[in-house]
Amino acid sequence: CDSFGVDHVKMVSDHRDASFSTAYGTLIKELRIDSRAIFVVGPDNRIHYVEYVKEVGDHPNYDAALAVAKQLAG
Repeated sequence: CDSFGVDHVKMVSDHRDASFSTAYGTLIKELRIDSRAIFVVGPDNRIHYVEYVKEVGDHPNYDAALAVAKQLAG
């Protein structure tokens, strides 16, 4: 994120216990990795946008997620 000038993004790892991936449906059990997904969480701590990407090599629709994030920011 830093190399692209992106701030206010929290990067975390779920590798040890897979609690996030299990709770949010992103765990690929056979490979023990997360599928690619994007979530936009608002200031109210609710998820306002989610996209699960079918192919790990594909990217989510960043423009759609950013539009929701910008709308939430006012």
